[in-house]
Amino acid sequence: MTEEPVDVLIVDDQRPFRSVARTVVNLVGGWRVAAEAETGEDAVAAAERVRPAVVLMDINLPGISGIEATRRIMASHPGTRVVLLSTYATADLPPDATTCGATTYLNKEDLTPATLRALR
Repeated sequence: MTEEPVDVLIVDDQRPFRSVARTVVNLVGGWRVAAEAETGEDAVAAAERVRPAVVLMDINLPGISGIEATRRIMASHPGTRVVLLSTYATADLPPDATTCGATTYLNKEDLTPATLRALR
């Protein structure tokens, strides 16, 4: 019996980073990119549509922030794992990053296949 793939939603307003994140996800066996979004509002809509197991969520987005989008996704889908991503040092995160329901925070440079495997 094979496991269901881990569907991932990538949310970032910068196309180059989405491309990198897509490559990282594709390097993890059993994981696949289910959708991508550029704004917080699009992320909430995509999460409703594809019901991803994992969301890679940039904090700074046009429209609602990644933190607010995370709150909304978690309210509708509490079993979803949201990983907040940014270039902030952990000490410099906005205070509400720790209370929005995200599973963890990763600096964008630390997004690797190994860190994703650790989420499983």
